Amino acid sequence: MKMWTAMSTVRPQRSAGSAAPSLAGTPAPASSPVPLDRRITAARGYFDAGQRSHLLKALPGLLADTREAARSRQDLDFARLSACYSLTAKVLTKIGRYDQSRLSADRATIHAELSGSPLAAAAAARELSIVLRHQNQPAAAQRHILDAVTRVEKTGLQTPAQASAYAQMLCTTSYTSARAGDRDQALTMIRDATRAARDLPHHQPQGRLFPLTPAAVDLYAVGVHWALGDAGAALEAGRGLREDQFTTPERKARMHTDLARAWWQLGKPEQTAAELLSAPRASPGEVGDRPAIRTIVTTLRTRHAQAAGVRELAASLSTRAA
Repeated sequence: MKMWTAMSTVRPQRSAGSAAPSLAGTPAPASSPVPLDRRITAARGYFDAGQRSHLLKALPGLLADTREAARSRQDLDFARLSACYSLTAKVLTKIGRYDQSRLSADRATIHAELSGSPLAAAAAARELSIVLRHQNQPAAAQRHILDAVTRVEKTGLQTPAQASAYAQMLCTTSYTSARAGDRDQALTMIRDATRAARDLPHHQPQGRLFPLTPAAVDLYAVGVHWALGDAGAALEAGRGLREDQFTTPERKARMHTDLARAWWQLGKPEQTAAELLSAPRASPGEVGDRPAIRTIVTTLRTRHAQAAGVRELAASLSTRAA
């Protein structure tokens, strides 16, 4: 079996998903002359720009070369490999490839432990908790992310990177708790995250592993309240959010899809469609590549075809799929 071949079970509209590789192994090292750090930065840039097909095509060679570099058994090389597997898990979760994402997150965790880096371990734990949540294992998801919070807190939060990581872990813990139905912990953690993010810059330095900003925490609050079934509170939390508060197309689009889910929960198809029309303008794959968002679009089309924006939304996705 070819290890990084495209999978044949992909729906036609999932252009990014159609490039998703099998992770049973990796190809031979590509031995690219471009330094690994530069390639990792470029790969993260693909994710941030919503260019998932480009990222999925780049990952096999990048993973092969970082695996080869990790033969040195140096901490930094293990950390790089962990970061690449975390990024792989992140994009595979985004397009609904949860089994492959779990495998990637597990590998990220192993190599983070070998690296000794608490931030690499936090990134791996975050991706593992997210995919466990999608695999309906909320208790395990909570356990992994709470452990990550503790590890990052033990660093003493003496650097901006550590402070950003800590706030990010609190956000992820809050959302994980909300999806598990633990209302008290979810609300406590999002309040803690808001306090932890107060001194974070509104625009993080390029290349930071956890580029969290105060606006990003507010966006998490939207998701937390939505997950708890309180659409009104979700929309209130997102009332002041604007695209220009986010630096990447992926986050700009995510703002719209999260607000769309809140409007949908409130039973407002027109507002839902309006947000979902705005999302692809920032990042085309954010609606078409995500299974949960595609489900909303399908229901809008079948039950609310006459609502403003629904036909335009369905047409835009059909054009993209073609």
